[in-house]
Amino acid sequence: MPVPEPPKRTQILVIGGGPAGSYAAATLAREGFDVVLLEMAKFPRYHIGESLIPSVRHFLRFIDAEDKIAAHGFVRKPGSAIKFNQYMREGYTDFVALGADNNAWNVVRAEFDQLLLQHAASSGVRVFEQTRVVSIEFLNAGLDAKISVDAAEGVEKPRLGRPTAAQYETVLGGKGEIAFDFLVDASGRAGLMSTKYLKNRKFNESLRNVAVWGYWRSTGMYGAGTPRENAPWFEALSDESGWAWFIPLHNNTASVGVVMHQKQLGIRSRASSLASAVPQMTGHARRPSLSSQTSSTLADRYLSFLELAPGVVDLIGDGELMKVCEDGLNEAEVPFARSASDYSYSADTYAGEGWRIIGDAGAFIDPFFSSGIHIGLTGALTAAATIAASIRGDCTELQAARWHSNRVAISYTRFLVVVLSAYKQIHSQSTNVLADIGEDNFDKAFMFLRPVIQGAAEMGTRLSEHEVQRALDFCVHLFDPTTPEQHEMVRRSLYSFDDSLPEDQSSPHEASNLGLDTDACPLDILDVRAPLLDPVKIEKFVSRRLRSHSHKSESEVRMVLDKVNARRIIHSEHGDVLNSLEEEKVDGYVMRLQKGKLGLQKDGQVS
Repeated sequence: MPVPEPPKRTQILVIGGGPAGSYAAATLAREGFDVVLLEMAKFPRYHIGESLIPSVRHFLRFIDAEDKIAAHGFVRKPGSAIKFNQYMREGYTDFVALGADNNAWNVVRAEFDQLLLQHAASSGVRVFEQTRVVSIEFLNAGLDAKISVDAAEGVEKPRLGRPTAAQYETVLGGKGEIAFDFLVDASGRAGLMSTKYLKNRKFNESLRNVAVWGYWRSTGMYGAGTPRENAPWFEALSDESGWAWFIPLHNNTASVGVVMHQKQLGIRSRASSLASAVPQMTGHARRPSLSSQTSSTLADRYLSFLELAPGVVDLIGDGELMKVCEDGLNEAEVPFARSASDYSYSADTYAGEGWRIIGDAGAFIDPFFSSGIHIGLTGALTAAATIAASIRGDCTELQAARWHSNRVAISYTRFLVVVLSAYKQIHSQSTNVLADIGEDNFDKAFMFLRPVIQGAAEMGTRLSEHEVQRALDFCVHLFDPTTPEQHEMVRRSLYSFDDSLPEDQSSPHEASNLGLDTDACPLDILDVRAPLLDPVKIEKFVSRRLRSHSHKSESEVRMVLDKVNARRIIHSEHGDVLNSLEEEKVDGYVMRLQKGKLGLQKDGQVS
């Protein structure tokens, strides 16, 4: 039976069938546009990145894919546990505190990605697997004219011209060309547009990390028999060189890995190679079976790295490192570990005339905060909305492209600052990061934070490294070691003098003024959806409110309030991101999230 070939022409071409590409394609097809997706691999295919955050549910709901994912049987993720200090208990972020259905999932990516690609096909996308795009043709390429999506800001770049066609090759050796009106590059880390044509990929020097990981069976479980059951565990390494993860999966396995800077990895790898014996797990998790097998050098190093994460070792328990090949499907002869660069990178633009870049094709952040799929789907939706806006005449193509580029940069920068704050805690030291973040991106992503952490009188027109470090110090409270029980204790403590307790966070309400200048306790002070608070005012409020309480209870209240306040920084991304896309204006426009009318509209305009 002959293999179907892509058509000669389509309205919108999507390169790549990962989550970002599948989502963008599905969204556009459901809006009535003609969409073709070319994917170089044959699905299912292996991919790392199993931990999702709650925002994914909102994205999936918009394209009617939520029920498919929920019914598949992936492990329910009720929250996440993070331990920075080996001498303190872990902190726990409870996702379902905002509602029983606010959980995320831990997914096997081969299955999750295939479900999304199949959903795109069922939505009307013409999908062609094992078809690799090798080059792109541009109209008027090479002319001396200067243009870019940043032209309005006075930044000129060489004109590529508008992309009009792509050349491809199939696994059977076939070659062809497909013409299009719009291009969405979701080609993953290969980043066809960014690396081959724009040449604008910039690596974050402070996050040149490497990950080493493997899969285990018959492990323990975090929070077994409690509401925290099957939450993933993240832990700073005991020597402050990086962090480790333990993520339970629905196929009775666990993904377990270590992330550290490439320099530290090199140092530790050399030390491991000099060891005279094969490394073994310590304590009750000792793996005598490994010593009787010829395991790979990488697996040896991997096991030695895990010794730096005693919490992970405890969770592994009597587990067994699996013999899984590189493809993630077949079995190897010996216990197998794998590694990959986790270098964080971004670009100065993610859109132009007739093209959008989304997902890992444009930017990637260290996976500490499990933000990869979120950023990919954010870019996918903004790409779809801005292409629809351009076609439907909501704005010019230049305005639409700028909106996409700026919105992707905002999401990326918010998560980058949060991840950098975590690394500042892990390494117990400050590293200059302003160059990695970029002043313009910081201002767009955190314009609401600068006056809070600096004070209006202190805030200069130029962003300083000192100010960025203060932002990191503010965000690091996201990872304070609090528990849901502590949050409930604080809620009752703060309202102990009042006639009644406020409604639980699962019941949304309008944000109050949150003034802290009186002894009265604002109803929203423990609600992550409320406006950001001045930390100085929180400090004064706690001192007044708890005059007769012990020092310990006072410090617990401060820690809980600081954590809630820090979560407000990222909640617009981490929670109901669709609502923030409709409300948070960029360049005077907001997204119009109406099915059949997807696009952009001016802020304040009635749909």
